Amino acid sequence: MLFILKKTVGGLLMPLPFILLMMAIALVLLWMTRWQKTGKVFFSLSWLLLLLLSLQPVADNLLRPVESGYPTYQPQAHPPVKYVVVLGGGYTYNPDWAPSSNLISNSLPRVAEGIRIYRANPGSKIVFTGAQAMTNPVSSAAVAGKVAESLGVPESDIILLDKPRDTHQEAQQVKILADDQPFVLVTSANHLPRALVFFRQAGLSPIPAPANQLAIDSPLNPWERALPQALFLSHSERAWYETLGSIWQWMTLPSSETKPVS
Repeated sequence: MLFILKKTVGGLLMPLPFILLMMAIALVLLWMTRWQKTGKVFFSLSWLLLLLLSLQPVADNLLRPVESGYPTYQPQAHPPVKYVVVLGGGYTYNPDWAPSSNLISNSLPRVAEGIRIYRANPGSKIVFTGAQAMTNPVSSAAVAGKVAESLGVPESDIILLDKPRDTHQEAQQVKILADDQPFVLVTSANHLPRALVFFRQAGLSPIPAPANQLAIDSPLNPWERALPQALFLSHSERAWYETLGSIWQWMTLPSSETKPVS
């Protein structure tokens, strides 16, 4: 119940649902009450917020500090590892689709980076995490495993941890599997700082490996920077999602466990 409540409240606090809620309040005030000025203020603020969060300079400047804390994994900079752990993300399952099409948004880049690191560490195992969603017949971990197999990873080198429903549970399951064995932790760059807190809380010392960096550093055409786009609204959403997650983490974990580890 707490898990569902957390996801529901967190979802309502995301930029688009929150802005639509503000607009709904504004429309109620404008059409059904005498508080016309308040309704106009609510609508103007929600419109301005939607505009700003959909612009590349705003969205990527919000996201960049969240996802730029750790460099891309380079095998020559680290000792060999026994496990490459890839955290689960968005997915669906349709057996008629190309396997990789079942990994949504952040998941496919995580799996691709995990396979790259697995191949750079001969003899290692690649571990996929993630439970079965209520509306899917298979787990997130299993779908990622099918994608890895389709890309040439032997089934014998794939380990599925298909019980964890969130990052905290993923860390506990990896603790049981890896314990003091060296491993690389692969997840989205914006999720990595928060994930590391959970894994370090579990007494683990993973090698961080960011994937799926989103904030754009290369020059863009002027109109791409000036026009609002759904893509950049999604970047703002990721920044806000991880900010909310870090606040929740700070509230629910002892303070010593949420301090950044250099």
